[in-house]
Amino acid sequence: MDRPIFLVGCQRSGTTMLRLVLDSHTAISCGPETRFLPDLRRLVDPARDWPRLQRFGFDRADWLRRIREFFGGVHDDYAAGRGKTRWADKTPLYALSLDFVTEVFPDAQIVHVIRDGRDVVVSHRKRFGYWSAVKCVVKWPRYIRVARAAGRALPGGRYFELRYEDAVRSPEPTLRALFAFLGETWEEDVLRYADRPHDVAAKYTVEADRRRAAAGTDAAIYDSRVGTYRRELDPFLRLLVRLFSGRTLKELGYR
Repeated sequence: MDRPIFLVGCQRSGTTMLRLVLDSHTAISCGPETRFLPDLRRLVDPARDWPRLQRFGFDRADWLRRIREFFGGVHDDYAAGRGKTRWADKTPLYALSLDFVTEVFPDAQIVHVIRDGRDVVVSHRKRFGYWSAVKCVVKWPRYIRVARAAGRALPGGRYFELRYEDAVRSPEPTLRALFAFLGETWEEDVLRYADRPHDVAAKYTVEADRRRAAAGTDAAIYDSRVGTYRRELDPFLRLLVRLFSGRTLKELGYR
């Protein structure tokens, strides 16, 4: 298997944890977020640069090939430098651009991480501030809606939904299912991703250590942050969640 993997989901949904899980596999490299792929979309967007760039005489398929070779080349070289044979990209923002992602990489596999939107709102408040939490009640259902719609349009074997709650409550069976979807062999070490080297910012390591200490565990995967909304979501945010996220929560089975 050498198909690209794109790991997406609303920010603060556990995508970083899953990035490090993937990166701990001996075959898969999952480096820092790229974020810039949607910027390249303007090259072939009829409302942006395409009317001008098509005058070069290269058709749209050729421009997509060039984007694929540039973007994929960065990941290929990074993976090869780490002794890996396959690459994954973890950029939550790409949840909103999966139609373009899968046009550039027609064989890509998409892993969509979904977390209870109420806990996502709490995490936004703690990480980014109160106003971010207010905006999240609209952002979270939008990410879910757009990514799931793109997933439904893909053929079988291309789109996989992974619930954060399942991953932290039942790590091994949940992650075994993920790697089976990816066509990769199961490796126990992915459960101990914190013991492996990763290219992450120092602030992440500090924050991860702090969270584990607060949870009273030294395990890489733990479930103490599931259901934090019950004690940390104030009445105003609860109201906003009910108004703007309630329908999506119900559709996903969150009660």
